Amino acid sequence: MTTFALRLRQSEHFPVAAGAVCTLVLLLVGSLYSKNFLSADYLLLQLQIASFLGVVATGAMLVILLGGIDLSVPWVVTVGGMMSTAAAGWWGDTGSALAIPFGIACGAALGLVNGIGVAYLRVPSMIFTLGINAVAQGLIVLQTGGFAPQDRATPAMHLLATGRSFLGLPNALLVWAVVGAVTVFLLHRTTLGRSIYAIGNRERAAYLSGVDTRRVVLLCFVLAGACSAAAGVLLTGYSTKAYQAMGDAYQLPAIAAVVLGGTNVLGGRGSYLGTVVGVVLITLLQSILSVVQISEMGRQVTYGLVIIGMLLVYGRGKRHAS
Repeated sequence: MTTFALRLRQSEHFPVAAGAVCTLVLLLVGSLYSKNFLSADYLLLQLQIASFLGVVATGAMLVILLGGIDLSVPWVVTVGGMMSTAAAGWWGDTGSALAIPFGIACGAALGLVNGIGVAYLRVPSMIFTLGINAVAQGLIVLQTGGFAPQDRATPAMHLLATGRSFLGLPNALLVWAVVGAVTVFLLHRTTLGRSIYAIGNRERAAYLSGVDTRRVVLLCFVLAGACSAAAGVLLTGYSTKAYQAMGDAYQLPAIAAVVLGGTNVLGGRGSYLGTVVGVVLITLLQSILSVVQISEMGRQVTYGLVIIGMLLVYGRGKRHAS
């Protein structure tokens, strides 16, 4: 039994299985507080809300697989939302058509700056991305004059975030599914994906084997910025309007979801399925904390404890050889 337990804990599927069990437990606990917790409508609503976090966590996972971390998430999310509505206000009908790609492009541009700082200037990712987060905050405050923009979400943004166009499934969930499918293909069917895992395991060895490590790191941060901005666009469509600090609530949950899904914080190991399970688990946890009326401070403490606990369970192992 001890040998079996040890093998199970060391298995790459253990985080997914553990997360799935915890999800079932949360569903059971939630049903004790509300009879509607297990209804199809409520579960679809939770998946719709999970989609916003899922898109952010996708970018966060790419960076963590490298052995880095992106702390610019809060205001890159805000930039995505703010600039998409700003484009609609600046350019009229043309702006409405370009609002979504423009917002995502702004996030990718900030990710590009992050990538240059980390990959080429060799500044630690934690420090550089935190600085970019502050810069993004300052630029948004300057652009809006410290107030929420007057422009509202375009109909396309609102439809993308709240509509149900296919089999009654939320469009936001379909967006997350597409992002997830592309990410899985990228990680497991492309040279870039293999390079990401190789760099996370041992960057110097990957470099000596011919991997352009700086280019890979740069691309991952660009993708992370685009994912955060895309989530900002979805959030803007969901709430019909962008607002200051709209991404603040996603930094800790995104990291918690990735770590909870078994991605090694040292890099080099992790599956996207684990991240999906982590996102669903965090979303259900948020829902239950709301139902029992836990304060925002209590929620942040809970996320922090989750991250610490998962680090103790998953994060103490060595990086696997590539």
